[in-house]
Amino acid sequence: MTPYEAIGGEDAIRRLCSRFYTLMDTLPEAKACRDIHPKDLSRAEEKLFEYLSGWLGGPPLFTDKYGAPMLRRRHLPASIGREEAEGWLLCFRQAWAETVPDQKLGETILPQVEALGMHMMNR
Repeated sequence: MTPYEAIGGEDAIRRLCSRFYTLMDTLPEAKACRDIHPKDLSRAEEKLFEYLSGWLGGPPLFTDKYGAPMLRRRHLPASIGREEAEGWLLCFRQAWAETVPDQKLGETILPQVEALGMHMMNR
């Protein structure tokens, strides 16, 4: 079973992404990260959903639409330091905890997400 299937597929990933961006909009600790995003987060939410879908073993929506992720390169226009990366990770960890009941899956996935989040830093 892929992580995509274990999480609950499309509906579960959409819930995760929706909760993530709600947290980014509301948690004071995520302000620096929120400030580097556009006012309307709907496009960012859809792209995160598309990326996670393929990354977790489901349909490769992001790569079908945009090609290879090259996430660090795609994020270079944004100034990302420790505060922005930690705010993003805080939102992701909390959204995951609130929407994904499989704790063992989190033990596998979250360290990979945390490494990726820190890799995005460019200042």
